Amino acid sequence: MTSLFQSYELGDLTLPNRVVMAPMTRVRAAAGGLATPSMATYYAQRATAGLIVTEGVQPSLIGQSNPGTPGLHTEEQQASWQPVTDAVHTNGGRVFAQLMHGGRVSHPDTTGTQPVGPSAVPAVGDVFTPTGPQPAPVPRALETSEVPEHARSYGDAARRAVAAGFDGVELHGANGYLISQFLSSNANLRTDRYGGSVAHRISFAVEAVSATVEAVGAARTGIRLSPAGTFWGVRESEVTELYTALLGELARLEVAYVHIEATADEEVLVALRRAWPGALIMNPVLPMGPKQTGRSDADHWLGLGADLISFGRAFIANPDLVERLRTGVPIAPVDEATYYQGGDAGYLTYPAHQYGA
Repeated sequence: MTSLFQSYELGDLTLPNRVVMAPMTRVRAAAGGLATPSMATYYAQRATAGLIVTEGVQPSLIGQSNPGTPGLHTEEQQASWQPVTDAVHTNGGRVFAQLMHGGRVSHPDTTGTQPVGPSAVPAVGDVFTPTGPQPAPVPRALETSEVPEHARSYGDAARRAVAAGFDGVELHGANGYLISQFLSSNANLRTDRYGGSVAHRISFAVEAVSATVEAVGAARTGIRLSPAGTFWGVRESEVTELYTALLGELARLEVAYVHIEATADEEVLVALRRAWPGALIMNPVLPMGPKQTGRSDADHWLGLGADLISFGRAFIANPDLVERLRTGVPIAPVDEATYYQGGDAGYLTYPAHQYGA
């Protein structure tokens, strides 16, 4: 059986193990969406992962979902990421930037403009703003002529990412954000070429990935998906057909990997594994659930055909997670109160285990 600690050839990279650090919002960016020295330390501490995928990075100002998140749409933002990628590489790691356009999951108090989405249907729940949680606003439905520029924004940000030293990018196509909204059958009520049928609902995702592949190459491009997920109120009809069709297009584009969250029944996920001929990263547990991914979850999905396993919350409190998994040292619990509070406490202050002490 495949071991979590075997190496893996991913695109042009050789990963020393199959442990992936999943993207996690930590809202530690500086004003103007700039990466910081603390972020460089945070990611460098975790460079023993086979691959790091950063927190969501907005590809445009209107694509910003939460306050305190970093961007990749200005020269200053691009420059601010170079020390981060340098620090990871100095520690022997590999790092992709996750590109995340929030779409309707945003607020004018955060971006200074009305959020956009496939249709004028608000997200379900409160969104984060500089003054605290507020009800999700009604987004402005994008005109057909506007949609391609939002697809291209991923490619533009990908160019900046690679120029800043990233090894590649992952498009956030999951969790109810813009790509996921287009895949949805209740957030997307369009009747043009971007809505309605399965073929039309996958069009935006395909255009965004195509723009990214054109910008930085297929070997540097991945995408994260959450089949049947209901984040922010999205619903998807014809889930297996929808994602099988999308995976077919992604296979044609020869992207480096697909990163799937275990948001559907295992039977559906195994069918999607069979439908996808390329590298598969599996995230075994729900992002907002009570459980951290552990070694048994990883081994289970490796046995079902996943190539790599991503760990989210476990990486927050365990910068040495790979070695803990290898040696059986218990995974330390995370202090959820420090997820989004800012500062270095609960960010840089989790110690590695003293092996052999």
